[in-house]
Amino acid sequence: MGKSCYSTKIAVKTGNHTDLVDITPQLQQFVTECGVKSGVVLVMHMHTTAGLVMDSIGDPNTRLDMKDEIDRIAPTRVDFKHQFDTPRDASGHIKSMLIGQSVMVPIEDGKLPGRRSSGVMFFEFDGPRDRTVYVQIWSADDQA
Repeated sequence: MGKSCYSTKIAVKTGNHTDLVDITPQLQQFVTECGVKSGVVLVMHMHTTAGLVMDSIGDPNTRLDMKDEIDRIAPTRVDFKHQFDTPRDASGHIKSMLIGQSVMVPIEDGKLPGRRSSGVMFFEFDGPRDRTVYVQIWSADDQA
């Protein structure tokens, strides 16, 4: 028998130009609803000015450091050649490329590991916006 796959979408509403939204609770809820005990969760989006990261969620200052550092690495500048929307749109594309648009997380005993200390966060670079995150769970539970 092959692996089972479950899919869903998560709506993410960002509140600031640069924002980090913890989506771990929604991911865990979907894992629980699917009843998967062992497998992987693929989390991705198709936005060009956003990213996904797995990082510490226990200390809120971590988010502040992440926002400050990504803005330092790729600041909004008026001299970008790409000016389709705004200068921050161009820097958002660079930040998205650096951070990436997907993460893969293992499922162990029906849970996402590290749920208290680490989690999956949606990283907004050109908000506020309404975003969509795609989630697929690949279950290894039904392997013969």
